Amino acid sequence: MSEKIICRVITGPTASGKSEIAVRMAEEEGWEILCMDSMQIYRGMDIGTAKPTREEQNRVPHHLLDLCDPRESYSVSHYIEDAERKILELHEKGRHVLFVGGTGLYLQGLVTPMGMGSIPAREELREELRTIAEGPDGRQLLDERLRKSDPETADRLPLNDLRRRIRAIEVSETTGIPFSHQPQRQGQNSFIWRIAATAPERSCLYERINLRVSRMMEAGLEQEVRRLLDSGVPEDAQSMSAIGYKEMIPLIYGEVTAEEAAEEIRLRSRHYAKRQMTFLRRIEGIRYVDPESGGAYQEIRSILAS
Repeated sequence: MSEKIICRVITGPTASGKSEIAVRMAEEEGWEILCMDSMQIYRGMDIGTAKPTREEQNRVPHHLLDLCDPRESYSVSHYIEDAERKILELHEKGRHVLFVGGTGLYLQGLVTPMGMGSIPAREELREELRTIAEGPDGRQLLDERLRKSDPETADRLPLNDLRRRIRAIEVSETTGIPFSHQPQRQGQNSFIWRIAATAPERSCLYERINLRVSRMMEAGLEQEVRRLLDSGVPEDAQSMSAIGYKEMIPLIYGEVTAEEAAEEIRLRSRHYAKRQMTFLRRIEGIRYVDPESGGAYQEIRSILAS
């Protein structure tokens, strides 16, 4: 393809005001929104993921929502494939796209090559794997886990090479592609990326997070999680690891109060927002805007139109 396609992005940490700005701008410009959220891809997970409302979806066409059942796993490579296919499909119809969401791995996978070196560390997963390795029969358990995703690498690496085995599991489970089969993608010359990020002051962001969690609880987050579990979604499913869902399970079992569960969601959301900003700053070309500033909307419009 000789023609380059402009892809616009509004990203930023959770609850930072991305969606409000994006829906207004997409409606005014005639753009279509491609959601860039690793949990909004699951059907039936609406409240806890802050999925665009029916009214917002009626105002502007939204894509890459409700792609799979919450019992299923969905990887970065799946998202990149689905997103790039949708970009081309809409381009053929003369439509312009606006990506909206805070999943940094998705954004990084789209704008940079997905070689193994560009796949960032997942500290929580690493810590989990180190704990397994240090426990009874740890090396054997680690070997079994690696063989599930990448038997070729499990055969190649010595059993006591824990560092590289943990990295192989990390890459394989993050991307959905075995470590031994990682593609060396070249940069997407067909796409030009214009990226703005909403970056409010920390105190303001935390207030936004606290308010969002309260509204989610009032909207029936507990009931949403109950329905998912009753429908057969396992507690250890990838989807149920999402902030807002994992914390509801102890509440459903009567182990904590509703306010205790809500406070845990607020705490983990604040920590997650901090990690999101740290990750986004590794990606080149992002321009940051305080959504609380008077000219934020026009500033973002200018970034995306430039």
